[in-house]
Amino acid sequence: MHHTPDLPRARLFVTDLDNTLYDWFAMWYPAFSAMLDTVCSASGIAREQLLREMRAVNQRRGTSEYSYLLNELPSLRALHPGRNLTEVYADAIHAYRSARKQEMHLYPGVLEALLRIKGYGVQIIAYTESLGYYSAWRLRELQLDGVVDHLYSPPDHEFPDGVSPQTLRSRPPEKYGLVKTTHRYTPKGILKPDTQILQQIICDAGVSAEETAYVGDSLMKDVAMAQSVGAIDFLAEYGVVQHSNEYDLLRQVSHWSEEDVRRERSISARPHVTPTYVLHRRFDEIFPLLQFG
Repeated sequence: MHHTPDLPRARLFVTDLDNTLYDWFAMWYPAFSAMLDTVCSASGIAREQLLREMRAVNQRRGTSEYSYLLNELPSLRALHPGRNLTEVYADAIHAYRSARKQEMHLYPGVLEALLRIKGYGVQIIAYTESLGYYSAWRLRELQLDGVVDHLYSPPDHEFPDGVSPQTLRSRPPEKYGLVKTTHRYTPKGILKPDTQILQQIICDAGVSAEETAYVGDSLMKDVAMAQSVGAIDFLAEYGVVQHSNEYDLLRQVSHWSEEDVRRERSISARPHVTPTYVLHRRFDEIFPLLQFG
């Protein structure tokens, strides 16, 4: 590409996933709502009771996307003793998956932008706090397997004794996981804006922080982390959704513990972070701001 001397240059491109490449919340909300409504209707159990129990299970498992959720709800277990609740509430699970698939798509311009960046010979790394299975599944479903060179994510959540991921999967093993993108697991408990993982990513790529571009939707996590290591930081402003009314449902069933809440408050109380660059409406606004290669 044509080089502009006053623009920073990136040899490594690192991006967050949720609400940076796609709208995670817009995918989660209708899917979870469809499942919840179906379970409420079929079981007769009050919505508020189910929400309280869902939050407790999610906190125990450390994720808001726990695939064995219905089987661990006390109210449902009491209503159907000894039965496999995945089978009892198959319609609810189908409603969840159907709504999720309908709403799962990249933000406009993302795929074309990533392919263009890759065409410059620049490594593309995805770094997310979302757990391994769903992060890999989304990359694959969104046609990013192989576009992203390496995915860094925490491992999957744990399952109850006697239950394995294989028991919950209906398709052949080759239909799961990534084929071309390398999946590298991050240690449990290390969360943004801790710089340890980003520093490891930069080291693994064999480039300097000054040659690394980082894009994310969180000012206090993504941008602060990138700035702390000296990378070129971009705020994906279009991905900020926490102020929508529907976000209350996520808060009601969130896996966040009180310790997580305190941690978030401490992060928010830090001195204000000013992003170096802001992508206001689209991911591909990055091109006039950065040169590659």
